[in-house]
Amino acid sequence: MFSVFFPASLSAFLRLGCALSVGVAVPGIADAAGAAANTPVQSAQAAQAARPAVTVPATPPPSIAPPPVPGTTASGPVRQQPARMPFYVATRGNITIYVLGTLHVGDPADYPAGQPFRAPILAALAASPTLALELSPDELLVSQDDVSRYGVCKHDCLPGLLPEPLWHKLALRLRGNPAALDAIKKMRPWLASLVVETYDSLSAGLQTEYGTEAQLQNVYLKTRGKIVGLETLAQQMRSFTGLSAAQQREMLAQDLVQTPAQNVQDVRTLHRLWQVGDADAIAAWQAAKSEKLARDLRISDSIDNRIVYERNRRFVAKMLQLAAPNKPLFVAIGALHLGGPKGVLQLLRQHGFVVEAG
Repeated sequence: MFSVFFPASLSAFLRLGCALSVGVAVPGIADAAGAAANTPVQSAQAAQAARPAVTVPATPPPSIAPPPVPGTTASGPVRQQPARMPFYVATRGNITIYVLGTLHVGDPADYPAGQPFRAPILAALAASPTLALELSPDELLVSQDDVSRYGVCKHDCLPGLLPEPLWHKLALRLRGNPAALDAIKKMRPWLASLVVETYDSLSAGLQTEYGTEAQLQNVYLKTRGKIVGLETLAQQMRSFTGLSAAQQREMLAQDLVQTPAQNVQDVRTLHRLWQVGDADAIAAWQAAKSEKLARDLRISDSIDNRIVYERNRRFVAKMLQLAAPNKPLFVAIGALHLGGPKGVLQLLRQHGFVVEAG
C-alpha cells in the first residue's frame, strides 16, 4: 500500500537488511527477501492489468547500435544524469521553502557519484541554513527501538490478530521461508504489512542504502549541518500504533491482493514516476492503486487520512514555524506527501505560497 513511502522511523528499522530484531536477529527475513527477488515476473499482460490507469513515462528504448563500451558513445563518455525527482519551490514574499519528494529506498543509478542531485536541488541545498526531514537524525537513531517495542510481540501474536483466511493467505505467501514466517508471527499487523511491502521493494531491485534522505545528508553535511525534524518520533509512531485493529487488517489485506510479481511491477512503476518528478502524477497513481486494492473503501480512506493527510498538515504547520524571511528552508519528505488536493504543495498554496516546479 505504501511500499517505498513508509515513514523514516520504519525505514531505519527495516534497513537492517530486513533482518528484524525479535530479541535476536532473524536471518529468515533477509532470506525471504532474496527468495522473492528470484521469483519470475509474470507476463507483461498480467503486469499491465495490475496498473492503475495513469500514464507512466516509458523507459527510453535502447539504441539500435549499442555503444561498444558501457557508458560511452562514438563521441566520448556519457555523463550519467541524476533522477529528476519531485522538487518544488514555494515562495511567499521573502520566504522561500524548497520541497523535495523522497523515496526511502532507491537505485544507485539515481544518484551518480559525480552529481547525485540536479543542479537546482544542489543550489537550493547550498542556499538553505536548515534542512528539515520527517525525523531529526537524533530521533532516527533511536527509532528502531520504538518500532520493535510497539510493533513486535514477545509471543506469536499475529495469527490471533488476523481472521483465519487472512492469516492463511499470508502463510502461503511466506511458505517458502519458514524462518521468515516464524519472525512475522511475532509482529503486529501494521508492521507485518510494511515488512511484506519491503520484500516487494527489495525484489524490485531497490535498496534501503540508496534512500533519498541518506544521500541528501551526505551532500548537506559537507557544507552545512543544521538538520531538524518536522515531527517527533512519538508523533510518527502514533500514526501506526494508533491504527484500529480493522485498519491494520485492511493494510495487510491490501498487500496480499496481488501476486508478488504484480506488487513488484507496481514498485517499479512508482519508482519511474518518482524519477520523472511529477508529484501530482504520483498522488493520482497511488489514489488509483488504493481504490483498486481496498477491501473496505471506508476503512482504507481512514488509513490514508491518518498515515498521510494528518501528517501532511503537521508537516506544513512545522514548515511555517521554521520558515523565516530571507532564510530559505529545504524540506525533504516522502514523495507521497506532496501532490494531490490534500498534499503538502496544495496546503502551502492555501497558506498563500506560490508553488512552482524547481
